[in-house]
Amino acid sequence: MKLLKKVLWAHDFSAASKQVEETAVKLATVFHSTIIPIHVLPDDIINDNVRAHVIKKAEEKLEGTVSRLQDTGITIGGSILEYGSPHECIVNAAVKVNANLILVGSGEGLQGATVHLGTTTERVIQKSGKPVFVAKAGIPLNVHHILCPVDFSQASERALKNAITMTRRFRAELTILSVCEVRDSNWLISKEDLEKENEVRLAQHRERFDAFLDKFNLTDLNWTKETPKGNPAKEIRSAISRRMIDLLVMGTVGRTGLNRLIIGSVTEKVIREVPCSFMTLKSEDVFDLQLDSDIKDLETLDKAAGELMENGFYEEAIGQYELSLGINNMHLPAYFGIAQIYDKLNDPVKAEQYRKRALEIKDRMWYTKVEDEVRKLRGS
Repeated sequence: MKLLKKVLWAHDFSAASKQVEETAVKLATVFHSTIIPIHVLPDDIINDNVRAHVIKKAEEKLEGTVSRLQDTGITIGGSILEYGSPHECIVNAAVKVNANLILVGSGEGLQGATVHLGTTTERVIQKSGKPVFVAKAGIPLNVHHILCPVDFSQASERALKNAITMTRRFRAELTILSVCEVRDSNWLISKEDLEKENEVRLAQHRERFDAFLDKFNLTDLNWTKETPKGNPAKEIRSAISRRMIDLLVMGTVGRTGLNRLIIGSVTEKVIREVPCSFMTLKSEDVFDLQLDSDIKDLETLDKAAGELMENGFYEEAIGQYELSLGINNMHLPAYFGIAQIYDKLNDPVKAEQYRKRALEIKDRMWYTKVEDEVRKLRGS
């Protein structure tokens, strides 16, 4: 089962790209992904000899990159060498190869612990409808704590759904944050009335937050929620520092009235100086779950169902177990597996039904075995 099938890695051959390469390997290892490196050359080199030399060097570097990646045991989907505007070539290539994720570096402009986005990376985020993973230069991808800010929009709903899957696969901790924007001082309202107004506002925000979270499967997930008051961008950056966040997952808006892809004001303010790696999602999910319904091997089906259950895809896991029962209606692991899922879904009635059925089959199999042994002893 592959949740993250193809990662298009934008390789610029810079010193910082070594860290991005390690991130590519880590993502491919965790999600069994195929990596496709891409490098973009300028298309305005006039001298033929210079152009030929640059192309040759780029091809050699790409070949070396592919060789190193293959040595790690991950799958490579070829490599791409393009000419023109880097961000346009990267965005177009992602569509052409049907990548699930674009991986880029954050840039090398550092100020203390803060990374300032490079121009190409920022434009890729702006223009791409594909999810974009930005690896922070100089820091290995060791994901222990993920932050996902939400504002109850469709974009943040998509971000949280993908952040949950990312959390499960990395066995990390997830903080879900929703900032309540309160009113500032107003000469028309007394300080006491303003405080009451903001308390009501916060209470209503928390109710919406809880209703929003009810849409998601957070069972067996190591997660917490925060509802700070204040400026969203400021509070998000504060949470990243305070909770030592390794990965930020944020939803972005779609298109403007001019049909131009944009980032969104809060997201833009946060990611321009974010001190950790981050992932943005706009109109597509990172994870694309496609199940093979033609599998006839019980062991393979059980393994797939177990992975689905571990990743929180409970309905899909039940479907895989039911395929097993279609092959053998006395297949005990399927009954016990479905019972375990219904335990997680807090449905004890259905869990007991499947567990009882499994025990009945187990008893029947035992009695059948005893009868066979008795017949052997009697010589019948």
